[in-house]
Amino acid sequence: MCHNPEWGGKTMSVYLHDIPLPEAQQRLIQALEEVGLESVLGVEEIPLDERALGRVLAEPVWARLSSPHYHASAMDGFALRAEATAGASPTRPVILQVGEQAVYVDTGDPLPDWANAVVPIENVEALDEQDIPAADARHPLKIRLREALPPWTHVRPMGEDIVATELVLPAGHTLRAVDLGAIAASGHTHVRVSRPPRVAILPTGTELVPVGQPVKRGDIIEYNSLVLAAQVRSWGGEAVRFPITPDDFEQICQRVQQAADMTDLVLLNAGSSAGSEDFSARAVERLGTLLVHGVAVRPGHPVIMGLIRRSQGGWTPIIGVPGYPVSAALTGEIFVEPLLARWLGRRPAEPLEIEAQITRKVTSPAGDDDYMRVVVGKVGNRVLAAPLSRGAGVITSLVRADGIVILPRGVQGLEAGAPVRVRLYRSPAEVEQTIFAIGSHDLTLDLLAQALSAHQRRLVSANVGSLGGLVALRRGEAHLAGAHLLDPQTGEFNIPYIRQYLPDTPVTLVEWVGRIQGLLVCKGNPLNIRGLEDLVRAGVRFINRQRGAGTRILLDYHLERLGIDPAKIQGYDQEEYTHLAVAAAVASGRADCGLGVMAAAQALDLDFIPLFTERYQLVIPTVYYESDLLAPLRVLMQDENFRRSVQGLPGYTVENMGQVVAQLPQ
Repeated sequence: MCHNPEWGGKTMSVYLHDIPLPEAQQRLIQALEEVGLESVLGVEEIPLDERALGRVLAEPVWARLSSPHYHASAMDGFALRAEATAGASPTRPVILQVGEQAVYVDTGDPLPDWANAVVPIENVEALDEQDIPAADARHPLKIRLREALPPWTHVRPMGEDIVATELVLPAGHTLRAVDLGAIAASGHTHVRVSRPPRVAILPTGTELVPVGQPVKRGDIIEYNSLVLAAQVRSWGGEAVRFPITPDDFEQICQRVQQAADMTDLVLLNAGSSAGSEDFSARAVERLGTLLVHGVAVRPGHPVIMGLIRRSQGGWTPIIGVPGYPVSAALTGEIFVEPLLARWLGRRPAEPLEIEAQITRKVTSPAGDDDYMRVVVGKVGNRVLAAPLSRGAGVITSLVRADGIVILPRGVQGLEAGAPVRVRLYRSPAEVEQTIFAIGSHDLTLDLLAQALSAHQRRLVSANVGSLGGLVALRRGEAHLAGAHLLDPQTGEFNIPYIRQYLPDTPVTLVEWVGRIQGLLVCKGNPLNIRGLEDLVRAGVRFINRQRGAGTRILLDYHLERLGIDPAKIQGYDQEEYTHLAVAAAVASGRADCGLGVMAAAQALDLDFIPLFTERYQLVIPTVYYESDLLAPLRVLMQDENFRRSVQGLPGYTVENMGQVVAQLPQ
């Protein structure tokens, strides 16, 4: 329970009680209004130079001068009165006396008071006293014109750009490079901008170690403060990163008080849940007022909001940021950015949104606003959003994300193909140049993604297995699929499956790589595993690939040939979706072995027992294989430098890369 007579004598339970997002935001805003922190925190006057870029105007800018502040020539030529050229034509030219009826001016020069037009120098004939063309076109005695000029031709009249006293830029505007020029042109040397909010970022946790320090088992590299600080800076604030504070209640309280006394906002990272070492809510209660503990958003529901009393008087708001990296970053977007926008006097960020279709069925907690990370691409005429990993600790899901889909409270999920709105992190132009690859995982796809980036293409891959890739092609959800499906009856790779799953889709099957599959085992092979027969030995723990993966089908094919019952393999039902995930399971001790490619073993310093050679191929609908979008892929398959980079991975061959194996159906 939290009771504070300074807040109207209200008593309310806020400890880990999820409330709707709008209500949580309103509680914070109301509290800020009551303590006078609801608007711009202060105003600074700064010189008008490049350092003003990105600052937010605290006051409107009114023009002190007109621009131009005189009638200016827009061309190199002669200033004159337009009326003096009346009737001029190629057959009846007009001759004007220089000095009396015309004066030479350069671009930007002021016009004489009597002039109202400029004739470009290339449109005049320079004359001397004897009507012979003069040598110096800029200093003739007379000029001859063969065309009449309307008044104000080639003249920038006073105030053409800016008129004195007019509004140049409103308050709340974030200054861009061109804005600085406009302010200078209107006669200003300084601008008054909002003081940037100072934000303290306090990482807590005994298990945390700073970036760059050696890590041991149980250590976690502390990078949330780096992400939060970068966010704060990008949103116009100043970040103050504090050292890591261990899980000690008194130390945390001391550090929070110190931060509250010297900054405008405190972000207390981690310790916001309800575990034995989660002290954030208790610290806020001791030092001030706890407003919210738990918001109905995923990821990030154990968010804390409150106010800390400053030692010198006044209040500093505090936000308890969950420790999981994705939760921390999204908490910044959801709560911190709008608060900084309010203090800077600008509008909160309004990301561009586009309509898309979700590529697979998803579920969502019914009581939460669910922030789902997606990658986005255009396949045919459809814009597709493919969900990424939902784990709150998977920071790479935000790195890979093209945007966010918000599933509002009350929506328990979506069916494949359902329309969604995506808040984009990338530009629509990048989406247009995105190649969707859905299918079997292979390490060479990372090399391909890097190579394609030099050709203004972006490769987005989803690892759903070879069969899943063919299904995605059938649904029109991908431009290509990697596959290595061995047909037990014919010994062929992929073709029988393509005929089964894509009977009516014209497909080009392209050779990609040959690769060696084998058993990944711990360094030194302590269990002396030599082949598939050893998988049924007591004490040997196996990690498998998911159903539909080509590696799983390859395993089942050889188990059947050897007469090995999968049910006797410990861990056969334990699944991972990539070769690297299998390698990680072995390296971490979660399993003793798994089937995968040699490059994955090398990547995690494992031993490798080669067993099979297979063909990994690209299945590409012909309409896309021949398209401009995939033109760089066709080039790279023949590029010797790219081939060498793939060949450099252990266990790979590329001599047939790019060869068309078949065009189906036949």
